[in-house]
Amino acid sequence: MKADDLQFLGPAAAARAEAAWLEGRAEAIDAETQMTYDLACRLNEPTTAGWLACWRARAGLPVEAPDDVPERFRLQLDSDFEAAYELLKAEGADYDAAVALVPGSDGSLLRTAHEQLRALGAKPATAIIARRLRELGERSVPRGPRPATRQNPAGLTNRELEVLPLLAHGLRNAEIAQRLVVTPKTVDHHVSSILRKLGVTNRALAGAAAARLGVIAGKADADPNAK
Repeated sequence: MKADDLQFLGPAAAARAEAAWLEGRAEAIDAETQMTYDLACRLNEPTTAGWLACWRARAGLPVEAPDDVPERFRLQLDSDFEAAYELLKAEGADYDAAVALVPGSDGSLLRTAHEQLRALGAKPATAIIARRLRELGERSVPRGPRPATRQNPAGLTNRELEVLPLLAHGLRNAEIAQRLVVTPKTVDHHVSSILRKLGVTNRALAGAAAARLGVIAGKADADPNAK
């Protein structure tokens, strides 16, 4: 593999790592990122290396990213979570800014992040920060996202909300069509609409977005052969 491969491998590995983290499977982050992270470090590709290093650090894994990783990642790796938050907020990356605060211990900042994630309807990440706040002894932590955001995340239709969990768990369009008793062409249309509404370009990124929104079905539900 070469450096050009990282433009595809990097986002996919980061998306799988994020989905694992949001689903409470932090132990899976090592396997999801190791190959691509090692390649990025070996080729000295700082953006991919920094991105994956942050996910690995959240899972408690050792990281040795290149020295020239972008500041948004370097600040997180240096445990300067507040500075990373401010930088990402200034860039308009509200979700990433809130997530950057999770490893920290400043209750006030974590409450700010919690409120942001509730407003975004990011249920799993909101729950992670809520648990973090309780670990720090905080009380009266609100549970779940705001009702308005919970009803229709990302403006998806009811059918799209049925397709998305199956898509996120790796089913192909023909398999989704069989499961939902619709034509493959109909599923193609729904998948294109889902990608557009979530602002992503491939199925792996759609899976991470589905995890953010808390609309991924359980593994058994996603498996058409499950008993």
